[in-house]
Amino acid sequence: MISITLPDGSVRQYDKGITAMQIALSISEGLARNVLAAEVNGEVWDASRPIDEDSSVKLLTWNDPKGKSTYWHSSAHLLAEALEALYPGTKFGIGPAIETGFYYDVDFGDETLSSDDFKKIEDKMIELAKAKNEYIRKPVSKADAIEYFTEKGDEYKLDLIKDLPDGSITFYTQGNFTDLCRGPHIPNTGFVKAAKLMSLAGAYWRGDESRKQLTRIYGVTFPKASELTEYLHLIEEAKKRDHRKLGKELELFAFSEKVGMGLPLWLPKGTALRERLQNFLQKAQVKAGYEQVMTPHIGHKNLYVTSGHYEKYGADSFQPIRTPQEGEEFFLKPMNCPHHCEIYKTKPRSYKDLPVRLAEFGTVYRYEQSGELHGLTRVRGFTQDDAHLFCRPDQVKEEFKKVIDLVLYVFGALGFENYTAQVSLRDPENKTKYIGTDENWALAESSIIEAAAEKGLTTVVELGEAAFYGPKLDFMVKDALGRKWQLGTIQVDYNLPERFELEYTGSDNQKHRPVMIHRAPFGSMERFIAVLIEHCAGNFPLWLSPEQFIILPISEKYEDYAKKLSDELKDSDICGLIDFRDEKIGRKIRDAEVKKIPYMLIVGEKEAAEGQVSVRKHGQGDLGSMSIEEFKQQIIKEITV
Repeated sequence: MISITLPDGSVRQYDKGITAMQIALSISEGLARNVLAAEVNGEVWDASRPIDEDSSVKLLTWNDPKGKSTYWHSSAHLLAEALEALYPGTKFGIGPAIETGFYYDVDFGDETLSSDDFKKIEDKMIELAKAKNEYIRKPVSKADAIEYFTEKGDEYKLDLIKDLPDGSITFYTQGNFTDLCRGPHIPNTGFVKAAKLMSLAGAYWRGDESRKQLTRIYGVTFPKASELTEYLHLIEEAKKRDHRKLGKELELFAFSEKVGMGLPLWLPKGTALRERLQNFLQKAQVKAGYEQVMTPHIGHKNLYVTSGHYEKYGADSFQPIRTPQEGEEFFLKPMNCPHHCEIYKTKPRSYKDLPVRLAEFGTVYRYEQSGELHGLTRVRGFTQDDAHLFCRPDQVKEEFKKVIDLVLYVFGALGFENYTAQVSLRDPENKTKYIGTDENWALAESSIIEAAAEKGLTTVVELGEAAFYGPKLDFMVKDALGRKWQLGTIQVDYNLPERFELEYTGSDNQKHRPVMIHRAPFGSMERFIAVLIEHCAGNFPLWLSPEQFIILPISEKYEDYAKKLSDELKDSDICGLIDFRDEKIGRKIRDAEVKKIPYMLIVGEKEAAEGQVSVRKHGQGDLGSMSIEEFKQQIIKEITV
């Protein structure tokens, strides 16, 4: 007999070799019908895999992220089975689950796939799903795996196999399809009731631009047809909110091939939006004791060798800038933190000087592959609302908690109320990805975990998501459509102070190392603004709107009155414009609604004679007539709220 500990802490006795599905059946048939996989001692397993020792077991359903991920990975295999049936000779790369479904990278040879083929493939997937074929796991030797895919003629699987150690290789088979896969998978294909292929893209094999470009097919599946219908409705709403579409319509930003891919150009209205966000955070930072600094857009190669960024990210940076002096190389700045370390070193520091809080809206550059670029969410040049705090070890937790308060203040002001704090730790199985000692990592990780607990944050722990120099607290925010984004981040770092030999004189008159906290409540201005646009569908809070009002004269006779009103509002720091076009008032109102300008002030004979304005609010309609003073007070009150 073995002991199985369930999530509620209860312990049940079972025969050795019991499966998660059998455990589910022993609890209730209803539960068993919904079990997709199981988490056994922290590792996700097939529900049919025997458990041979005392274990902690969590049964995973569609409502569990890991259950959903297993479901979508199994659906990728179902897609591959359908493709192989419809297009014999197809070769397969990789087919993982992603946050919004799954994809499979495929080589069709001489075939060309288009979205016109989607319906045929979807129908085949559902036909195969109805067979309820089991996903059968089979360990194979490396030699047998090579023999199988050599005979099949699939060079992509052979390329994957060559990196796998013998004894670690498994195949999964469902129906007539066998794939190289470590799993896990759902019990059978019958769980898939609805399938939709979403899009096609090109993807270089293993991300290498020198290798063949495969066809990446994105798809999504659901256990109920009604859930697919709801999802597609959500997708349509997301299209309406797409920041690339709204950014163009609202004249916020643009891209130019001549300037370069992934390098956004901020138009006047977008710049006004950025400046309002920046001013908002700068005021909060001044109040919290931060000092503003500025650093160059480039740095000497040795700066990034010292920090470790060159070793870890050199391949993802732009190529070196070589000067006329032989052997001298500079890099476009990929991070602000090495520069801030050098600012810290400009003078001796005492324990009484700490914490030192240095803040910068610093633009950094990283060479993202062209296929990965996406509007403002993935760019090659972006501005971080960066700050680095240098403090004594006894100050770390308190400073970390203050940064949490600042992040939550920013989220609250911008309407991001639904978030989870992700504690991102290093991967204990692959420490070569990181710098620093085990002792320093333990100190940094415990500081984050304790600070998050003391602030009462809802947290999840993710191994392997830490920065190379330290663990992080990442804020995962859900927008109005329920999509999850990683925005604010806070990191504890014992390693860069060591590498840059940062010091302060302690109360014992001895030299000590400070601890460094990295933080960015917005993350990157570009990504944050993209998420904000989609979250509020371009209807920004009034205090953030680039144009808070537009005055609509009924005819040119009232333009002088409109100018007088505009000047008076601008004297009160209320920003807007006048629509001088020779258009009917109905057209002007419609255009102002499309541009999502919060307030429309209509002026004609009656308003000019009485010194008033007729006010309309975007999305709400007519608010009636009022004096300009009454309107100003209403705006000021709304901005203050």
